[in-house]
Amino acid sequence: MLSRSCLAILAVVLSIAGTPARAMVCMEKSMTLDEVVDTINAQKGCESAMKVFQDCQLTASGDVQLGAAVEKKCEADFMPGLNAAQKQAYQREMRVCDRKYRNKSGTMYLSFAAFCRAEVAQRYSQRALQAAGPKNR
Repeated sequence: MLSRSCLAILAVVLSIAGTPARAMVCMEKSMTLDEVVDTINAQKGCESAMKVFQDCQLTASGDVQLGAAVEKKCEADFMPGLNAAQKQAYQREMRVCDRKYRNKSGTMYLSFAAFCRAEVAQRYSQRALQAAGPKNR
């Protein structure tokens, strides 16, 4: 026979296990983290992807996933056109973001690093689109 405390713990575990993914309010509607990533992926370009990231930020570890989606969206604008030296410079800037908060504790620092990386990708995208001219914006 299970003790009362064991039953209480079991009830809590089962209630948590049956709970759907945690939702957040983003763009005036309730969305899961995966739905926000899908929304970022569906954006036409880097700028609108970054806007979704800013509007839906969690200031916690979940921002790593959102920031990675923004990076991917922005990299599509410039990565194919970078030479080896430019790719190395880009990776170096990304590593600066990773190192900046490496020794900090708390999930908010993961968010700060994710934003730093997304902003680097956004800058590279802006430069590439500006160099390509108005027809590619």
